[in-house]
Amino acid sequence: MKILLASPIDQQTIEVLRSRHDIIDATNCEDRELERRIVDCEVLVFRSGVSITGRLLAAAPELKLLIRAGSGLDNIDLENLQRRQLPLLRIPEPGAQAVAELAFGLMLALSRQILVADRLLRQGRWAKHQLTGFLLAQKTLGVVGMGNIGSLLGRMGAAWKMQVKGCVEHPSAERAVNFLKDGLHLVSFEEVLLSADYLCICVPLKTSTNSLIGERELALLKPTAFLLNMARGGIVDEIALSNALRRNRLAGAALDVHQKEGENRISPLADLPNVVLTPHIGAMTVDSQREIGRRIIEIVDNFPVQQNIHAVPGQ
Repeated sequence: MKILLASPIDQQTIEVLRSRHDIIDATNCEDRELERRIVDCEVLVFRSGVSITGRLLAAAPELKLLIRAGSGLDNIDLENLQRRQLPLLRIPEPGAQAVAELAFGLMLALSRQILVADRLLRQGRWAKHQLTGFLLAQKTLGVVGMGNIGSLLGRMGAAWKMQVKGCVEHPSAERAVNFLKDGLHLVSFEEVLLSADYLCICVPLKTSTNSLIGERELALLKPTAFLLNMARGGIVDEIALSNALRRNRLAGAALDVHQKEGENRISPLADLPNVVLTPHIGAMTVDSQREIGRRIIEIVDNFPVQQNIHAVPGQ
């Protein structure tokens, strides 16, 4: 099969695919170049950072399958995809584990001021008695969006003896019972905001979640709360977050995703000492990318198989 790689994936995976198929490498290409290279391709493999537009799909009359090497769908023209009845297969689980683990690392970094302590020690300052730290145990972990990532993070929090409260877009009594089996309490969005000591955003970016966390929502958080965005830039209003932090309305924040991403982009939060910023590395572990690669090979090798289009990721 002729496969277009529109995003970087595990190198070992590329080597295996290249030994069995015709691989067109279009990573880091501009839109027009993508359109040129996809013309006679049958499979499109991509991640975030590349736009799967209606124009790109129209340039690929031979396209039979799209593989999202991850979970998000905010960079895909789903209406055009469904109109063409093209199967879209996502691989969310490996990345979910990596993102949940990073979220825990960021919570620890915030609550123990790890980056501040590291910086001061490198300057020769022994700030042992000047740094304030907090336990995660017995604190409330609020999870907005208990899907693949959020529910996994919630179970990790419960194992650390945190009280976990989360919300979903479509709550039900059945879902509440299933979550409770893992120690996760399904509550309203507002209750999550009001009760959280650590608020973790894990929802997909779409119309209903764009600017979901703004000035009003931030005002509901405790002044001692920490906010983490592990989802997508655009869900959290970064200017409103910056204002809240500068007015001491929040204890701190960590963002792995940003409203403006890419080289030479400076976050409006960059000068704040109680903020941790990472460049969208949530799913970027060797282990997760290799497992995603293994599944890509499996999907391609087993195609064609009748598959359902996964249009909306679960919460």
